[in-house]
Amino acid sequence: MRKAAKRETFNESGYIRKVFYSAQDKCWVAVAPEIPGCSALGDSGSEALKELDDAIKLHLRVRKESKLPIPKTLSGQKLGGRFLLRIPKALQHSLKEEAMEEGVSVNQYALYLISTARAQMHPF
Repeated sequence: MRKAAKRETFNESGYIRKVFYSAQDKCWVAVAPEIPGCSALGDSGSEALKELDDAIKLHLRVRKESKLPIPKTLSGQKLGGRFLLRIPKALQHSLKEEAMEEGVSVNQYALYLISTARAQMHPF
């Protein structure tokens, strides 16, 4: 389970690093979300981040030596601001109805719902 003490930084290669205290594991956990499975533990947040930097370097070296693709950093990805989402027809109908009641498009209403939910989950 993740605790609120979480922060996000970048390492020198531009990968996002997130660190949080895990009460369940009784230690700090650092993850690199752009590199699936790349994480590290430490007795402090800074120690976990230091271990994560080593894990990132090792992970990238192994991928390069194995001729596997290197994950792009989020900053290196071109985002168009658009994504497709398949939803059940009943949910689509409800969203359309609620958007009409609010006098906005379904896209605007869905963006409002996503933004509101995200703000509640990630208040900082």
